[in-house]
Amino acid sequence: MPWDRNQMAARAAEELEDGMYVNLGIGIPTLVANYVGDKDITLQSENGMLGMGPFPFEGEEDADLINAGKQTITELSRTSYFDSATSFAMIRGGKIAAAILGAMEVDEKGDLANWMIPGKLVKGMGGAMDLVAGVGRVIVVMDHTNKHGDSKVLKECTLPLTGQGVVDLIITNLGVLDVVEGGLKIVELAEGVSDADMRAATQATIVD
Repeated sequence: MPWDRNQMAARAAEELEDGMYVNLGIGIPTLVANYVGDKDITLQSENGMLGMGPFPFEGEEDADLINAGKQTITELSRTSYFDSATSFAMIRGGKIAAAILGAMEVDEKGDLANWMIPGKLVKGMGGAMDLVAGVGRVIVVMDHTNKHGDSKVLKECTLPLTGQGVVDLIITNLGVLDVVEGGLKIVELAEGVSDADMRAATQATIVD
C-alpha cells in the first residue's frame, strides 16, 4: 500500500538530525512536527515562531498559536517569537538547515513549482522562494500523481517555478527519490510498491 500523509511526514522526519533548525511548509509538511520524537530539532515557522511543538489535542487549541498555514500548534518551553522580518532574516541568512515543502510539480533537475497555478487566484508566493534560496537542504513531500493519475514528478516542470535546481530529496506516497546527476535515484519504496510501480508513475528519468 502506498504511504498516507502521516507516513510520508514520518519518513521526512527521519531525514532530520539533532541540532537542526527546520522550516515546515504548508500541507503535508506541517505533520512532520508530530514525528520529530526525541530528536533535538527546532522547528521554525516563517510567521515568527522558533520552536514549534506538535498539533494540540482537541479542546486544547490556542487560537493565537498558529503556523504559516494558519493551523493551531503548540509551543515548547524554549519557544521564541519575533516579527516576520526577523524570521526571513534567519532564512535568507542561511540559519535554517532544511526546509520540508509541498509541491505541485518537481522535476528531474530538482526544479520546484509549488506556489501558483496560472489562472487561479493566489494570495502571493509566500516564503517558499526565500526558503529554497536560503536553506541548506530542501525536501519535498507530496503525492506522486495528481487526482487524474498524471505524474507530478516530471522531466521538466510546466508551472511557474519557485526555484531551479533546489530540491535535494523527494518523498511521495510511493517512496523516496534522490535528485542526482542525470535524474532521480530510487532510495526507498513504500511497502507493497514495486520498482515498476514507481517507474510507471514517474515521468522523470530514473537512474540506476
